[in-house]
This record gives sequence, structure tokens and C-alpha cells, in this order.
Amino acid sequence: MEHYLDNSATTVASLAAAKKAFEMMTENYANPSSLHYRGMLAEQELEKARKAVAKQLFAQTDEIIFTSGGTEANNLALFGTAYAKKRRGTKIVTTSVEHSSIMESCKRLEQEGFEIAYVSPRQDGVVHTEDILAEVNDNTVLVSVMYVNNETGAIMPVAEIFDAVKGKKSDIICHTDAVQAFGKIAVNPKKLGADLVSVSAHKVHSPKGCGAIYIKKGARLVPRTYGGEQEKKIRPGTEPLPLIAAFGVACNEFAIEKNYEKVAELCEYAKNQLTKIDGVVINSPQNALPYVLNFSAGKVRSETMLHFLEEYEIYVSSGSACAKGAPSYVLSSMGYGSYRADSALRVSFSKLNTKEDVDALCTTLAQGLKVLVHR
Repeated sequence: MEHYLDNSATTVASLAAAKKAFEMMTENYANPSSLHYRGMLAEQELEKARKAVAKQLFAQTDEIIFTSGGTEANNLALFGTAYAKKRRGTKIVTTSVEHSSIMESCKRLEQEGFEIAYVSPRQDGVVHTEDILAEVNDNTVLVSVMYVNNETGAIMPVAEIFDAVKGKKSDIICHTDAVQAFGKIAVNPKKLGADLVSVSAHKVHSPKGCGAIYIKKGARLVPRTYGGEQEKKIRPGTEPLPLIAAFGVACNEFAIEKNYEKVAELCEYAKNQLTKIDGVVINSPQNALPYVLNFSAGKVRSETMLHFLEEYEIYVSSGSACAKGAPSYVLSSMGYGSYRADSALRVSFSKLNTKEDVDALCTTLAQGLKVLVHR
């Protein structure tokens, strides 16, 4: 029996979302920009999906721009803001534990002459408001802080950070990568004080290849691509309507409070079972989102243990899937030494997981620690 515990990497598409994508590919397949009747039907589906995403972000439909995923949304937020604001300033403040799509974008912007401040979390795994604020000056144009860390599940005090930032310099653009938060906890840009918010479809039981960025009215982004009139010319090109329509269906299936309660109970059970195993230590902070649980498995390297578990059809991650097995810069930034970072595994739950999945993981992990340590 398979036990899939890698939902922060991707989720299985819901049956309704998959059916919607199929319908849009085989029945309502016209280009939503076409002026004829079939094009109008396709456009209606596009706007229906936009409304569904907007509803989950407590936003207006004209504040939602569809992208190819969270990575493109993050790139749009950083490059788009940096280029739009460069006459006013060239400093960007972010954290040292962001997703690679933020980190790599920042590296590129540094090469172009922008100043980037990377703020590290403290020992509790959380980035503190005063540490961000200390880096904000008159040259700062953008602050980007993720809502939930993709490796540890740490929930960052985004609302508090953005409120303090705006209090110090009101024209700073505030962006949050909410890819791991969306669909699991409420993501309300207005309450967070966010001008820009990135979300992704395949983390919420919809097909890969689609995401969105919330852009507060009045916030200006310079486009990264140029072409037609689609998506307000911010992200031109024929929209991947099967993926977008499926994303809308998945958003309409959200049951945030009900699923959170179930997953929180499952995560607590997993912590209790894992800590009974000699050599296992939990890396996720106390306040972590229960959908993500990071732990270190003693003297066995992450990749070795990952493949041992795989032999028993138990699927976990050694960190962010985008890192492809590279050492975790997130755990290093939290002050963990190589002993813990090199043996870290990430379990990530969805509403579909059960205690049987956790029991299989713990039994096989304990077995692996006995077998692999002596190899």
C-alpha cells in the first residue's frame, strides 16, 4: 500500500478538478480571447475561475492575475517591483529561508546592482519583526517575507512585519509568498498588509502549471513578458484555460477549518510517534503549520533514508522538492549544524492522509535506522 507524504511538493488533483481540466480540453476548448460565441463561453470559464481564486484571497477579481505557478508569481513580484521602483530606491529586504524562486531572483537582482538584505530567523525558526525593520531604510522599495516556510512549516508574523514596515516607510511594496499557506489557513492580503501575494494551484489539489498573483489596486509591476492583452498585459499569452478552470474548481472545494483540525491532530500524532524513535528530533518550530513536519533521522543521511522509505512505497522529501536533494539552507539559517541538516526529512500532509500513513512511516523509519546505520 502506498503512503504519500510529500504534499508540500505537490498534491494529487481532485477528481472534480481533473474532470474540469478534461472538459476544457475536449469540450469548451476555444481561446478565451476569440470574439465568437465559443470564445465567449471560454472567457466565462476563465472569469469564473478568477472569481473563485479571488474569493479565497478576499480580493476583487481584477486584483488576480494568472501565472504558470508560484515561481512565476514570485518572479513577477520581485522583478516587476524592482524595475517599477528603481528610481525611488534599490534595496530589497527578504529572509534567508525563502523559496528558491525568491532567492534566485534576488541573486539576479544583486547582479544588476540592487542591494538585498537577507534576514535570518532566530532559534525559534521565525523571522522577527524588529530584525526586518532594522534593514529597512530610505532606499528600500520592497519587503518580501514568506507566509509559511516550505521546509519547516514555520508561520512568519507577516501582518506584524508589514504593519511595522509600512509604519516606517509607507510607500514600500510588501510581498508574501503564500504558496504553502493558501488553502490551509486564511490568506487575506488586506489583513496581512500585503500589496502582492503569490499562490499556486498544484499545492491545493489542482494540476501543475498554474498559479496566480494578487496585485493590490495601485501597485505597479513592470511585466516580465510582452505580447497580447491577456491578464492586463502583466502576463500576456493565451491562458492555459484547462489548468485555470481546474484551479477554480479546486478553490471552491476548500474546507480550511475542517481540514486544519484533522491535519493538526494527525501532525501531533506523528510528532508523538516519531519522538519515540531513538535518534529522531523534530526541526519544525512550535508554531509551525501542521501540514509540514520536518525532523532529523539520526545518523542516516536524508537521501539514503528517503530511498529506503521509497522501497516500502512511503514517499517523503529531504527538503524542498525544488532543491533536488541539495543541503537545506533553511535549516542552516536556523542555526542547525550539518548533523541535523544532513539527516533532515520533511513530511507534508494533505486532507487525504491518515494515521495509517504515519504508522507506516514510523515503523519503516525505525527499521531503516537499525539497518542503515550499520552499513
